[in-house]
Amino acid sequence: MDNLMLNNKIYLEGICVSGLEFSHEMYGEGFYVFKLGVNRLSDVKDVLPITISERLLTEIDIKAGDELVIEGQLRSYNKFIDGGNRLILTVFARDVYPCIEKSKNPNQIFLNGYICKEPVYRTTPFGREIADILLAVNRPYNKSDYIPTISWGRNSRFCKTLNVGDNICVWGRLQSRKYQKKIGENEVISKTAYEVSISKLEFEDENSPSQQAEDPFAEQVKENDIASE
Repeated sequence: MDNLMLNNKIYLEGICVSGLEFSHEMYGEGFYVFKLGVNRLSDVKDVLPITISERLLTEIDIKAGDELVIEGQLRSYNKFIDGGNRLILTVFARDVYPCIEKSKNPNQIFLNGYICKEPVYRTTPFGREIADILLAVNRPYNKSDYIPTISWGRNSRFCKTLNVGDNICVWGRLQSRKYQKKIGENEVISKTAYEVSISKLEFEDENSPSQQAEDPFAEQVKENDIASE
């Protein structure tokens, strides 16, 4: 189970942009949701969904405008919407605390999973290469999270060599993307998609899965230790 906890790790620094809203209760434990705005290097901000247990809220009062650090996992679940199942993504918080000292990289994610759909490679009208991969990431109790990922350039070309069932590791960031969906002849609605933007990917090294999972976060952990002293 410990290795499964290392298969999926996300670290976010951002500003709470919405108040807490009750989501659901499971086995007597209540869960709340809110949105976290995380800056990119550009002026764009990713607005990401966070799910948090009431048990993490006993020592922190989360409200809009708070600068927070979220550590946890990226989870998926199916929700019946408009007559069909839709894959919903959320960041499941395992720890939350005030952001005292900002790091160089406020949005980091590591995933170790299996390709569960044939990778889709394409080029844009401007010649930009893109590849989409749906990654199945195992978690305890025989469950899996299905995470959409996107890569560009040489990473996308590498994706053309991958097959369903391949075990790969990816590093990157979680991003939000708005798009328009046509629901009638004259009606269009705005929607938001979430996906992992890949900065690095490679085949899983079975000899050192734990080390691969820790590496992208090693510098950040050190910064947090210093800040807490």
